[in-house]
Parts: sequence; structure tokens; C-alpha cells
Amino acid sequence: MYVRRLELVNFRSYERVELEFDPGASVLVGPNGVGKTNLVEALGYVATLGSHRVATDAPLVRAGAASAVIRCEIVHDGRELLVELEIVPGKANRARLGRSPVRRAREVLGALRLVLFAPEDLELVRGDPAERRRYLDDLLVARLPRFGGVRADYDRVVKQRNALLRSAYLARKTGGSRGGDLSTLDVWDAHLARHGAELLAGRLELVAALTPHVAKAYDAVAAGKGAAGIAYRPSLELAEPAPNRDALEAALHAALAEARQSEVERGVTLVGPHRDDLTLSLGPLPAKGYASHGESWSYALALRLAAYDLLRADGIEPVLALDDVFAELDAGRRERLADLVSGASQLLVTCAVAEDVPAELRGARYQVREGEARRAG
Repeated sequence: MYVRRLELVNFRSYERVELEFDPGASVLVGPNGVGKTNLVEALGYVATLGSHRVATDAPLVRAGAASAVIRCEIVHDGRELLVELEIVPGKANRARLGRSPVRRAREVLGALRLVLFAPEDLELVRGDPAERRRYLDDLLVARLPRFGGVRADYDRVVKQRNALLRSAYLARKTGGSRGGDLSTLDVWDAHLARHGAELLAGRLELVAALTPHVAKAYDAVAAGKGAAGIAYRPSLELAEPAPNRDALEAALHAALAEARQSEVERGVTLVGPHRDDLTLSLGPLPAKGYASHGESWSYALALRLAAYDLLRADGIEPVLALDDVFAELDAGRRERLADLVSGASQLLVTCAVAEDVPAELRGARYQVREGEARRAG
């Protein structure tokens, strides 16, 4: 798989830009702040329908414009596919596959498999559990695009259930005699248990498959200095290490029943995959709080390389993008990383100084300036 053409209209700093790429390595060079990251961010949006930098779509639309458009031409197994996305802040995005409109934007998920490493990925090690949950869910959707729907359904249920609990909480606080109507809470419990069990089963299977790849990638990046491990930490007790979907649904039902009083008192859903975490360890210690800056950087990079290796092991050849990575690495780590990624079917690298990129990865070169980008060699 590779991206042959990328066109942006009113996306971030670009009024309009169009670039053509070849398989192999491509290096996007330019000073900091001119829009290199915006280009790989657009590709990341096609792959995940989200930005790795911001939580909402509004910052993605160029100032003064009503919407932004991303067009991405992808080649996979000799077949060409055009993905078009129109981003309209505050409204549902519109999407086209092969010039035909689709009912939901999430139907484009799976068209482009991309693994993107960026400086923001330090938050996978140092940040809140939400960062690690998103990492898992994005990878889950990349492996099995149907989980895009599962994820959306679960998020919708949690939102509706929280709204019900919150309204009851506020009614009680303001002196309501009945403390709000919770008559439909059992219905939402059933929905949460059903969709949550499917999402949780997918995550548990994913973590089991991902674990050896993380250990191998960290060992390669850090040259054997420490053993990395990951483990899934659910918000409910599991009776067995690898329960099936029915057992997970029953466990979620039971946990919701047990937490009902606390949830009513606090006005929020306290049980489910949205409360889970992926724990990261280095040797016997948790990575968060104990890993140095260099170790954290290596760990974050290992998580992305592990995702890349897992997709390849599944028979999916993803595009690999490294955003401003080499400037943060010492010479040894640069060379080791170059060895690990040199065989990628398509590698996109951004940098401020071309010489930071190891020689074997200096393929086609693109010069990026404020609001424009063009191939330079």
C-alpha cells in the first residue's frame, strides 16, 4: 500500500496544495512551523478520522474558510482508490470513496492503513489513560475496520447514559422530589454491556497479539537496555484471563449493577472500556513516572513500530510516517531506527534538517515552505 497523491484544500495552513508520492522513502524538509506536520496529519485523518494533535475538527480548517477538503489517492495490490473527505466543523463530515458518496464517513476506515509516529506520542507513556485507549482503538480499527462502528456505538451509549445519570444528579441537587427519571437506565446498561463486551474482547485480543512486538521493538530501539512489557487493565474484575464475549457481557452487567448506587450519586458512568488503561512497564517498574526522557521517547517509538509490525504480520502493509523523529535521537538510535524501517513499502519522514535523516532513508525530497510544498528531487 502507498499514497500516490495527496491534495488539501483549506486544510490547516494550506489554501491548496497537491503532492505526488512514489513507493519507498520520501523526506519532507522545511523550517519548523511551515506545515510539514500538517501534511502527515491529513493522512492520519484519512486513516483514523481524527487528528493526533487536536481533539476537535475546527483547528483543521484554514482560518476564514467554512470547510476543508482532503483528497487521497491510494494504491493497494495494484488497485487505485480515491478517498475524499470534507471536514465541516460542528457538522458531520462528508466522504466519498472512488468518487461515490458514502452514508457515514467511517465507511472510509480501512482504505488507508497508516502508522504515524509524532512527538505528541510521548503522551502514550507520560499521559492519561485516554491516550493509550485511543492508541489501542485506532490500531484495532486499522486491523479490523468494523471496529470503527463498534467504537462509535459504544461512545454513543456512554454519552447517552452519562446524560441520563447527570440529569438525575442535577435534579436531586436542585431539590427534585424523585431525583430524576432513571427508568430507562436498565436499557442503557444492556446496550453498554453488549457494545462494551465487543470492544473489550477486541482490545484484549489485540494486546495479546501486540505484546511480543512491543518487547521486540523496544529492545531494537534501545539496544537491549531494558525489557518493555504491556498489560491491559480493565475497570472490572475478570474471572479468567481470556474470557469470551458472552462472559465479558455478563461481567459488565454485573459490574454495572454493583456500581449503580455510586454512579447515581456521582452522575457518571464508572464501569466500562472507557475507564480502562494499558499499563506500560520497563523491567519491574511502570514506565510512567520512572522512565527517563530518552526511555520514554524510545518506548513511544516502540509502541508505533510494534503496531506497524503487527499490521505487517497480519498481511497488511501500512504506510509509515515519522514526524520530526530523528532530531530527538542520538546517532545510535537513528541508525537502529533506519535499519528497522528501511524496508517499508512507503515511508514519509518530516525534518527541519535533511542531514538528520540517515542516508539510507533519503529518498525523494520535498521542500516545504509556508503554505506550499513541492518536490525538489
